[in-house]
Amino acid sequence: MSENTTAGRPSRRQLLSRTGALGVSIAFAGNLTELFAGTAAAQNLGHTGYGPLVPDPKGLLDLPEGFRYRVLSREGEPLRSGEGPVPSNHDGMTALPGRNGRVHLVRNHENRPTARFPVPTVPGLTYDPAGKGGCTALTLDRRGHVLSERVAIAGTAVNCAGGPTPWGTWLTCEETEDKAGTNGYTKDHGFIFEVDPANPYRSSAVPLTAMGRFQHEAIAVDPRRGIVYETEDAFQKPFGLFYRFLPHAPHGGFGSLRAGGRLQAMRVPGVPDLSSIQETGASFGDVEWVDVPDPLAAQTPIRLQDFGPKGITHAQKLEGCYWGGRCVYFVSSFARSAEGSAADHYGQIWRYDPAARRLTLVIVFGPDTDVQLPGESPDNICLAPSGGLMVCEDGNGAQHVYGVTRGGEVYAMARNAQNLGTPQEPEWGEFAGVTFSPDGGTMYVNCYTPGTTFAVTGPWRR
Repeated sequence: MSENTTAGRPSRRQLLSRTGALGVSIAFAGNLTELFAGTAAAQNLGHTGYGPLVPDPKGLLDLPEGFRYRVLSREGEPLRSGEGPVPSNHDGMTALPGRNGRVHLVRNHENRPTARFPVPTVPGLTYDPAGKGGCTALTLDRRGHVLSERVAIAGTAVNCAGGPTPWGTWLTCEETEDKAGTNGYTKDHGFIFEVDPANPYRSSAVPLTAMGRFQHEAIAVDPRRGIVYETEDAFQKPFGLFYRFLPHAPHGGFGSLRAGGRLQAMRVPGVPDLSSIQETGASFGDVEWVDVPDPLAAQTPIRLQDFGPKGITHAQKLEGCYWGGRCVYFVSSFARSAEGSAADHYGQIWRYDPAARRLTLVIVFGPDTDVQLPGESPDNICLAPSGGLMVCEDGNGAQHVYGVTRGGEVYAMARNAQNLGTPQEPEWGEFAGVTFSPDGGTMYVNCYTPGTTFAVTGPWRR
């Protein structure tokens, strides 16, 4: 997720952001009404933002007037469990309801072998002692105060994103294909793990091997059919695939995914690369799903395997994924022809309708103006309960959480004010893991580095 690029010279967007004069003028095409059709948010979509961002005197997080934040956790500080320091590289996250109004936050740590603060190894919760990644879980009381913070899974690698399940657990995804013997690992990596933040020992550290071994990014679960959709973040050619997992136990429930199932990859007839589609509303019926020859990728990465004479459909930087209404939505964060894509874009949002077997391009970002959302690319996304879409930015220059309204207005919701560089050459960490509390009153979001988890409250329903 944190694959930033370095430009040869600052863009106009970067220069404006450094002076505080950035106006959000983001080029995209699409129909936001269509994007939210059939969802609860469609009934209450906003049409404007919340006003300009106000610089934070503490230098942490800039928000619109009327909003405030609370720092829930910072990397390097002691975990309340006493298991060690809070790990680095805060990434994907979800908020799940607990008893008596409590909220369980489960948070990924995209740690590689060089991580400054690895996830502490805990007996019964550790997959591979050589792995530095994993998840931590925070429990908040009904007033938003942290009651506990502990390791939920350890010994995994490069835990990027994932997604919640309808039965109240989190599927954390490893964004790596490293095998045992690589980078000191003692076990193969590239799997999905189920995490129960309320009782981590219940879920332990069991890889869901039937769901595939590849550079996982995010998942979304069809609550009716039990099908799990998976994105693959492969930014080097051959690019990643969009998958679905057909579980043997489609009724769902904790542990059901351990029963195994069948992994398939999406083929759009006549479209070998999704970046070649540039017109919003473009729609493709009769989408095909092809069985993955070797889900464990014992010898060959899945995206390089033989899917027959018709091939398979690839896309650069497949990232965010969520279920809305009766469809699954997924993000292609960017595509660059210089890196092998069929065409350029600064972000696409696709919708797949399982009942109709139809794929539709809903939104395309850029690249027709010099002030863009990505760069500068959309990453994690979520529906806001008050209406609209929240998008985490992962690119160069100042980093934002953006809101997108039904009418297509894009506005800055938050800006990372923590400068990691110098006044002359500022540098800011990306945002990740944006999610809302079950009651919709709080937005939780991570700053990737320095690892910080924020709780943002304010007039969300205005």
